Amino acid sequence: HGHSHGPTLPPSPGATDLVWMVVLGDGIHNLTDGLAIGAAFSHSLASGLSTALAVLCHELPHELGDLAVLLRAGTAPRTILLLNLLSTLLSCLGAAAGAAVGQSSSHLTPWILTTTAGIFLYVALADMLPEALRGAEGPGEGTWGRFLLQNMGFLLGSGIMLGIALAEGHIRAWLQP
Repeated sequence: HGHSHGPTLPPSPGATDLVWMVVLGDGIHNLTDGLAIGAAFSHSLASGLSTALAVLCHELPHELGDLAVLLRAGTAPRTILLLNLLSTLLSCLGAAAGAAVGQSSSHLTPWILTTTAGIFLYVALADMLPEALRGAEGPGEGTWGRFLLQNMGFLLGSGIMLGIALAEGHIRAWLQP
């Protein structure tokens, strides 16, 4: 039997539709993330590492948001875990397909990588930038602190990508026997 320390919320009307919408959307999203990662690794080690890191950084808050929505809809934690596992398998399938496409049809890899870069830029410019700017100019306590923290995250991410680019040769030599 389940054990909970908080109040149990009754499922809202339409919760089942919401759960399936989140799960199917997440599955398609994970499939395309995997496709991008596989294609990027087939292109180069640096491309693969930077793409995988970018996907990881955006997936953590995304999955936490999905978890909150699914819990709020009344979905059992075990069911959420199972659905998330199935969705993650789609990411693995996408990575295998991306690597296969990259190996057999290398002329398609730049198109996959360009599309992926465009999606990441869209998310950054349409979703994240307005939030960062709102944090800098909005009323309230700590808005400049939040703005600085967001920009430190940007600088950290840029530094990690630069580090991957500069260390690619060393990483490649370390990975090859």
